[in-house]
Amino acid sequence: MVILVPPNRQESTRSCHTHLSVTMKHHPSVLNQHCPSRRVLDIVADKWAVIVIYALSQGTRRFGELQRQVEGVSQKMLTQTLRGMERDGLVHRRVYAVVPPRVEYSLTPLGETLVAPLRALCGWAEAHLWEVERARESYDEAAAGTPA
Repeated sequence: MVILVPPNRQESTRSCHTHLSVTMKHHPSVLNQHCPSRRVLDIVADKWAVIVIYALSQGTRRFGELQRQVEGVSQKMLTQTLRGMERDGLVHRRVYAVVPPRVEYSLTPLGETLVAPLRALCGWAEAHLWEVERARESYDEAAAGTPA
C-alpha cells in the first residue's frame, strides 16, 4: 500500500506490488531514494525497453519481427523485456488460437504516452553520438597520459 500526498495535501492511497508501506508527505520525486517513482523510472532507464517501445511505436509486431528489427537483442532478453513491459501495463500481448501459435505485441495507451519522450531521447542519441564518441576519446587519451 502506498499513500501519496498530492500537492493539494489530500492523501490518496495506491496499491503496490510489494508488502511495503510507503507514506509520502510530498510530491513524488525520483531524487528521493524511497519514492516508488524510481521503480517506474527503471522502465525507461532500461536500454532494451526503450528500443522495444521505439520499435512498437511504428505499429503492432510479432515476436520474430521485433527480434529482427531490434538488432543485437537475444531471444531471452527480448522475452524478458516484453514480459516486464506487459506486467507494467505498457505492452499488450495478443495470442491467436491458431497452429502454429501467433502472438502479436502492441503498445497500450500507457505505453503510447512514452513514445514522444523516448523518440526525443533516441533522436538525441542519434544526433549527438559523434560528439559523445569524441568526448570519450578525448577523456580516454587524457586519462592514459595521466599517472594514476
